[in-house]
Amino acid sequence: MPVADNTRMRVVIVTESFPPDVNGVAHCAWQTARHLALRGHEPLVVTPAGARGRPGEEHGAAPCPVVRVPSVPLPGHPQIRVALPSRRPAAALAAHRPDIVHLAGAFVLEARAMTAARRLGVPAVAVYQTDLGGYARTYLGACLGAGEDLAWRRIRAVHHAADRTLAPSTAAVRDLAAHGVPRVRLWPPGVDSERFHPGRRDLELRRALAPGGELIVGYVGRLAPEKRVELLAPVCALPGVRVVIAGDGPHAARLRSALPGARFLGTRTGDELARIFASLDVFVHTGPHETFCQTVQEAQASGVPVIAPAAGGPLDLVDHARTGLLVPPHDAEALRDAVLTLETARRARTEYGRAGRESVLGRTWGVVGDELLAHYAEVLGVRGGVRGGSGPGRCGPGPSGAGLFTARSPQQ
Repeated sequence: MPVADNTRMRVVIVTESFPPDVNGVAHCAWQTARHLALRGHEPLVVTPAGARGRPGEEHGAAPCPVVRVPSVPLPGHPQIRVALPSRRPAAALAAHRPDIVHLAGAFVLEARAMTAARRLGVPAVAVYQTDLGGYARTYLGACLGAGEDLAWRRIRAVHHAADRTLAPSTAAVRDLAAHGVPRVRLWPPGVDSERFHPGRRDLELRRALAPGGELIVGYVGRLAPEKRVELLAPVCALPGVRVVIAGDGPHAARLRSALPGARFLGTRTGDELARIFASLDVFVHTGPHETFCQTVQEAQASGVPVIAPAAGGPLDLVDHARTGLLVPPHDAEALRDAVLTLETARRARTEYGRAGRESVLGRTWGVVGDELLAHYAEVLGVRGGVRGGSGPGRCGPGPSGAGLFTARSPQQ
């Protein structure tokens, strides 16, 4: 239920991506804005302009006003927009008079918003969602040392200035602390366990995807170099196995050649995506640079066993030999062997899928949204409360409400 009027907050959410974009950052930002609005707060979203299309059925209309900042596509990655220099973010912050600024990353737009927040004397919570250092290693090749250092300098600049940094996994907490980022807490994203549900398993869809009754092994996500989807090539070669890929990106054409026999479904969202997840026999994630990995969580909510690299976010999500299997990163043969193990172990697949769903049932967006409000409350308590409210700086559950996922970094 909404909070009392005297604790209502005005929040500016600054994000590099927002629906109709289809990715984890956009979805988390939308869910955050929605939860704030449902709890009686007044969110405003600031995000790059330029995305085309309509939000998917899981989003619909924006839950709050959205300010679009002029932007250009990132070269080679047209789905990613980079905000151009503009007075609009600072003007939006000043006009909204926020009690707190929520930075959904540490890229170009968030860095500018952090500067504006400091000038206005407004506290900021920064969310670490993208492994920019890992991306630099993937994309910059011979220049990887300088590129990775530059990425971490940007991350430190934004997060060091923030009143609190929220990281989605214990691996991300450790990584941030190791690179000198202070005041880090653990805050994993939520999952819609009603939409992603084993009951959406679709026998007709399964017959269309694997008419010969093959084991259906699926990947869902961006088709980009850092996701290492080409590691599924040995799995494609297995008899009796059908690889299904849902997603799009700059490597789509290359992957169609590298993964003969795989079914490419393109971008799918909403209930259609939920049916695909639930109709898989095994979900495989290949990327080694995930700060969390939302698709692993959605597969688990769908009751599907997971194979993922033993790195980053999946280490928190996949309990090896209980909810799925963890394999060495970058190891195509290990992925193939894990698929072979589950192909012949139908009972284990069922048990892993059931345990995986049970492991995420407490992670609804409502639960993690209230935990976010508890983080806001602690930050505002240090800063002196909600501006313009007659009560103390409390806005939702108190610090104990964040206990489920709260962890301190070694630097605290």
